[in-house]
Amino acid sequence: MKLILAGMFFVTAALYASVGFGGGSTYTALLIVAGTDYQIVPIIALTCNILVVSGNVIRYGRERIVPWTRIWPLIILSVPAAWIGGRLQISEAVFIGLLCLALFIAGVRLIAQKRLADSDVMRPQNLWLNAAIGGGIGFFSGLVGIGGGIFLAPILHFLHWGKAKTIAATCSLFILVNSISGIGGQMAKLSDLSRIPDAFAYWPVIPAVLIGGFIGNHMGVFKISDRALKRLTGVLILLVAIRLAYRWLTLMF
Repeated sequence: MKLILAGMFFVTAALYASVGFGGGSTYTALLIVAGTDYQIVPIIALTCNILVVSGNVIRYGRERIVPWTRIWPLIILSVPAAWIGGRLQISEAVFIGLLCLALFIAGVRLIAQKRLADSDVMRPQNLWLNAAIGGGIGFFSGLVGIGGGIFLAPILHFLHWGKAKTIAATCSLFILVNSISGIGGQMAKLSDLSRIPDAFAYWPVIPAVLIGGFIGNHMGVFKISDRALKRLTGVLILLVAIRLAYRWLTLMF
C-alpha cells in the first residue's frame, strides 16, 4: 500500500510542481483515503510540500524567475498567520463549502481567460494590499494544513502581478515559507507528540515527491508556455475544488 501511495505522490508532485505548487491538498486527500491517522496527515503533507517547492525555488532562482524584491510583502504576514492557523481547531463544513465555491470560480476564470494584450504587463502593486492578501491566505492555509499557493495563484493572475512563470515562482516561495510555518503550528497542536514518529512509516513518499517534483519543475520552466501554464493551473484548482465538494457533502450529509 505504501508503494502505491508513493506512486500517486510521484504523479501529484510532477503535476503540481509544473505550475509552481507543492501538491499539499492532494497529498492530504490521498493520505486520508489510505486510512492515515488524521493527526499526522498535515505533517506528512506539509513535509512533502517543503521538499517539492524547495526544488522549485532553487530551479526558478537559477533561471532568475523569482521576484525576490517584490515578494516580501506577500510573506511578511503570511508566515506568522500560517503558524497561528495551524494551531487552531475549527469546524470544517461552512469553511470548506465557501472555499470550494471560491476555487471553482477561480479555476473557471483561469481556464476561460483569453490572452489579452496586457496579460503579461505588471501593474503597480499596493504593499499593504499584498501584505493583507498574504496574511489572509497564510492563516487559512495553516488551518487546513497546506501551503496556500493554490489560493494565491488566481489572485496574482487577477492583479496582473507578473507573467505566469513569475507567478508560479512566487507561489513556490510562498508555499515554502508557509509550509515550514504551518508544520510548526500543526506539531504544536498535537496533544501527543509521540504520534510524530508514526509518520516515518510513510518514508517511501519522500523520494517519490523529490523525483516527481524535479521532473514537474523542469516541465514548468522549459516546456510549457505561459498560456498553457495558466490553463493547467486552472485545471488543478478545479480538481481540488471537486475534491473539496465531495468532502463538504460527506460532512453535511
